[in-house]
Amino acid sequence: MSKAEKTRQYIVEKTAPIFNTKGYAGTSLTDMTEATGLTKGSIYGNFANKDEVALASFDYNFKKVVAIINQEMDKEKTIKGKLLAYIYVYENFMKLPFPKGGCPLLNTSTEADDTHPLLREKVGEAVTKWKNKVTDFLKEGAENKEFKMPANPDQWALTLIATIEGAIMLVQATGKLNYRKLVLQSVEKMILDL
Repeated sequence: MSKAEKTRQYIVEKTAPIFNTKGYAGTSLTDMTEATGLTKGSIYGNFANKDEVALASFDYNFKKVVAIINQEMDKEKTIKGKLLAYIYVYENFMKLPFPKGGCPLLNTSTEADDTHPLLREKVGEAVTKWKNKVTDFLKEGAENKEFKMPANPDQWALTLIATIEGAIMLVQATGKLNYRKLVLQSVEKMILDL
């Protein structure tokens, strides 16, 4: 890795928690310089603007979540087990090395839907990747005769995603951790009923 690449990576690692906690609009240049210990010129010598830092920070945060989920899925032998890994991760995200501020999909999508088209696009791509991964699991599970394919695998996958993300939103809105557990029990039933 070149010195410039290391500096870019350092900036992303230090600013990603801020963007995930404060959002795009709430993260100032001062926040970025304080977190990195770098000057404005040093940050913008490595990134064209705040948008580039925010996009790279989203990618960094999302990759952290994917790595955690994949690590848990790798422990499982069955497709149902791999799908149930989502339950484990989201029930235990406070104990796992999740990005500071929680789920970057939820955090970024609620802010960027009307205000930041590039971030909205990134979130949309992440949701599509997640949906495709789940539908691939459904196909594999059906091919392996582990379970019967849902009538509409895309609908099933999107319902899983929306329910998990909705559970996170309910906890953030109310502060009631038991809401997450109750909703995730519904997701678990969805998976076990395949």
